[in-house]
Amino acid sequence: MPKIEVFPLVGIPEVRKGSDLARMILDAASTHSFAFKNRDIVVVKQKVVSKAEGRLVRLASVAPTRRALALAAKEGKDPKVVELILRESVRVVRTGHGVIITETRQGFVCANSGIDQSNVPKGYVALLPLSPDATAKRLRARLQASTRRRLAVVITDTFGRPWRNGQTDVAIGSSGIAPLVSYAGRRDRFGYRLKVTEPAVVDEVAGAAELAAGKLDQIPVAVVRGVRYDDGDDGVASLIMDPERDLFR
Repeated sequence: MPKIEVFPLVGIPEVRKGSDLARMILDAASTHSFAFKNRDIVVVKQKVVSKAEGRLVRLASVAPTRRALALAAKEGKDPKVVELILRESVRVVRTGHGVIITETRQGFVCANSGIDQSNVPKGYVALLPLSPDATAKRLRARLQASTRRRLAVVITDTFGRPWRNGQTDVAIGSSGIAPLVSYAGRRDRFGYRLKVTEPAVVDEVAGAAELAAGKLDQIPVAVVRGVRYDDGDDGVASLIMDPERDLFR
């Protein structure tokens, strides 16, 4: 049986706008004598990507619209945060219980347009990266050029799930790894031909990395080793379901 290992990459300093994430990852690996191997998956948390790409917004600079003021009053939220939620969305899916479910500009359906106030300076919020797949591709190119290893990169964020309490990390960007593995047409041990089984490998990798890196340990990067995956560069955008097949729209 294959062995899957997760290595939290400690020692990455505070990330700021313009920080070179690839260099920070390489320096942390070098400091701790961590050697990358072929087909390692480098998992990077969204928050450091957003910080490096200047996706932090000072709330004092936000002027709420009438729509934001009304929705904030209804849901008991900060009007300035609600204004940003609306700006970062293409539609509001549903509201209630102090949560605003939106479809983001990136195509994700999630709470509050993915806007987060944790692990950022007081008075600021972090927005999702504009193009996580493109960021993953750039990071992968830099890391492969420096390490001379064949790598994949997955960028993750924490999302809730319909019908289930709690949250889990999922992939919001990827490069070098096929997001899905299709078992359609294969037969199980009882001879049943599988029809729709498609594990979202990048989401499973995201969850595995989160178990090792944790929420409060300030470890924004982990390396997952030993996963059998197909090469691919379709990115996480390929996981977004077509509207005509989406029963929740």
